[in-house]
Amino acid sequence: MPKPKGFEKPIGVRDYLPYAAGKLRAIERSVLDCMASWGYRQIMTPTMEYYDTVGVASSTSDQKLFKLLNNRGTTMVLRSDMTSPIARVVSSLLKEEPLPLRLSYHANVFRSIEEEAGKEAEFFQTGVELVGDDSPEADAEVVALAVASLQAAGVVSFKIAIGHVGFLNGLIEEAIPEQGDREALKEGLLHRDYVGFRETLAGLSIPSEKKEELEGILRLRGGKEVCGQALELSHSPLAQHSVQHLGKVWDALEDHGVAQHVMIDLTMIGDFSYYTGMTFEGYAADLGFPVCSGGRYDNLLQQFGRPAPATGFALKTNRILDGVDGIEFSPQLPVLLQYDAAHRKEALAEARKLRAAGRSVMMRHVDQSEEVLTKAETRVGPLGPSYGETISFVSKS
Repeated sequence: MPKPKGFEKPIGVRDYLPYAAGKLRAIERSVLDCMASWGYRQIMTPTMEYYDTVGVASSTSDQKLFKLLNNRGTTMVLRSDMTSPIARVVSSLLKEEPLPLRLSYHANVFRSIEEEAGKEAEFFQTGVELVGDDSPEADAEVVALAVASLQAAGVVSFKIAIGHVGFLNGLIEEAIPEQGDREALKEGLLHRDYVGFRETLAGLSIPSEKKEELEGILRLRGGKEVCGQALELSHSPLAQHSVQHLGKVWDALEDHGVAQHVMIDLTMIGDFSYYTGMTFEGYAADLGFPVCSGGRYDNLLQQFGRPAPATGFALKTNRILDGVDGIEFSPQLPVLLQYDAAHRKEALAEARKLRAAGRSVMMRHVDQSEEVLTKAETRVGPLGPSYGETISFVSKS
């Protein structure tokens, strides 16, 4: 492999120039403020974790983890999500804190990718975890907060689809005896490969009425009426309980006043090895990939010695930055304060005064050979203009 040039960077990572960085931070602050208004307190965890603890507990597949060795030869990982690190903290530093706990975060996370265009090896997430409450009210709270967070980020047109892994597990386990066949069907739903789902289903040695029931999954999308249709489709106790739970979540979302932003999609399964209940994804108009995702993961914390139910979500803030208009962002250009040697003390005093008042100030020393600038810079380029108003403390020639 040829040695990279000095200006090259690894595939899947990016540079954020000042305007993009400023807008990303503005989205982050607005969303975190929204989460704080719902009682969620911000937490920060290390970029690196032990592979044997957080790494193996993560929902990220092992081949997508960035692994490295420390100076003792212990395998470390760059965090691939924030849920597992927060589960570690809840089970250790916060083990004496009463439940439920409401925590928020903003962080960059890392996932190893194939060298393909458009894939991200480092990206930003802003999210919450609600630990210690397994009720439909808790699930409805995180969905309603996801709606509020997308609005705080400036996303105007979006839809959140909610499903339940218990319904699909109950329906499929009731109809299909072979574990391998079950996994093949779930994989089709996980990857939204409905053609492959139908082809797998057609090849199974099960009664035709069972095939019709399973194909009926693909029609289970809409409002609360979907719950009634799902109850008729399967008599599995797990499937029935899951749908009833989802109906209660929908009722709570109506009372939250956000049901118009939500649809039920019982084809959505999420990562079925990780999620244990309700799952959801949020899609912005004109974008083909989710800008937020979340769900219930009641089995994670027991891996850290503190069994507790939990649910949460994450906004993919850099996708919001790139794909939608997002929050209005008009950075205030600095005042350019020019001075010569004779007036330096006055100029620096004025700079302190302006900064104390919340203004941004950049200084420029001029000598007799230099031009005194008299109007705002209008240069167009990757950085945009550097300054707006100009103030001069320069002796007149």
